[in-house]
Amino acid sequence: MTAVSKSPGNRPARGGGRPRPRSPRPRIGRWIALAAALLVLGTSGAGGWIFTRLSGNIHRAGVDGALGDDRPSATQGGRNILIIGSDSRSGTGDSYGRGLTTMQSDTLILLHLGGDGRWATVVSFPRDSWVRIPGCDQGSGAYSVPHHFKINAAFAIGGSTGDTGRAAACAIRTVEENTRVRVDHFLIVDFRGFTGMVNALGGVEVCPRLPIHDRKAHLDLRAGCQTVRDSQALGYVRARYSLGDGTDIGRIGRQQEFMRALADRAKARLYDPGALYGFLDSATGSLTTDPELAGLKPLYELASDIKRVPTERISFLTVPNYPRERDVPSDKANVVWNAHAARRLFTALALDREMTEAGLNEAARTLPPAANTVRITVLNGTGVTGRARETAGRLRALGFRIAATGNAPARVARTTLVHPEGLAAQARTVAARLPGVVPAFSDGAAPGTVTLTIGPDMPPIGG
Repeated sequence: MTAVSKSPGNRPARGGGRPRPRSPRPRIGRWIALAAALLVLGTSGAGGWIFTRLSGNIHRAGVDGALGDDRPSATQGGRNILIIGSDSRSGTGDSYGRGLTTMQSDTLILLHLGGDGRWATVVSFPRDSWVRIPGCDQGSGAYSVPHHFKINAAFAIGGSTGDTGRAAACAIRTVEENTRVRVDHFLIVDFRGFTGMVNALGGVEVCPRLPIHDRKAHLDLRAGCQTVRDSQALGYVRARYSLGDGTDIGRIGRQQEFMRALADRAKARLYDPGALYGFLDSATGSLTTDPELAGLKPLYELASDIKRVPTERISFLTVPNYPRERDVPSDKANVVWNAHAARRLFTALALDREMTEAGLNEAARTLPPAANTVRITVLNGTGVTGRARETAGRLRALGFRIAATGNAPARVARTTLVHPEGLAAQARTVAARLPGVVPAFSDGAAPGTVTLTIGPDMPPIGG
């Protein structure tokens, strides 16, 4: 799989009546920075009332108490901001999404700003990513049970009682556990802000080659260029099954194109004070952040930091992945991360090292062995009854074949993973699901199988 999402077969959205010039995606961050700068300059002469009003629109939610102690170490330089697009349709005034009864996460993006301020990486997580969701604090002493599911479910699990802070905390814990990258800040944007921003700019032009009729997205568009706003704009970026290849990967590409068109439209309209205020009123009113980002000034400073990054040094990437059907033939709906390439990407972020599109594509060129071709022998070296059987069940659920289970000859101090000659790639595939476990060759390893010996430090099994 390629590392960067591409647009679906329809023509991308456009920002106005003129053809959109070919320009890099980083323009989005630059125009957000420009809008914030215009606001600061414009409100400084108006007694600060507008500035105070817009800053007060931003909601804040504390998450520290719900994150637990088992978190990755701080990044060696740089900052990581988790951006969550929320499916909350409260106040949208239309039927789209009315049937939702829980908080939902539609988009999940990790923004890494390099410590030297000269580069940035924006990583999109496919919402159908099959990952391990840890136990999350749901309030009133209730905790969810750790399990594997789509990554976007974490937000809903944490927010099952309507608490946005716990929803964000569960999403953060899930991202941290599966990437081993520490999240420093978070920012939630709901759909009320999206449609408000589009409407404040008079809509955004899209140019589908074919008519679009998508009942799930409540979208009905003719072929050809037309301006969309309100629920049509929302439906266009949310549509999935009627456009392109019908996958969430294709939708990510279309969303990125629409946001670029929105930024182009903003370039032409945000010098109009009325449009500027409407745009930022909608944007700030839809935001929920951690307390440190909850204000126009810190958000402006963040946008300014993005603006200073050279255009060619901002990489937009998608976690390399492949259909989970390859590992589990019965699952035709989800994707699994390419373990080798994803580890390269996340290790680079954790060490504050730049990862480019070319570098990630090279890492993703080779797929790991399919899980259902890997045979694992699981041995219990903890002395705790049932650990081998329990672990084998979780590995089997990921598609691995279990050759045997049993007790190790003696208790062990740490978890080990060994393989005989010729099974190094298979061992790496297993190790990718076991953070911190390093596979090793052993002359005494059982032939035809990778041997996992469970110690007291056995990590949670990732997706």
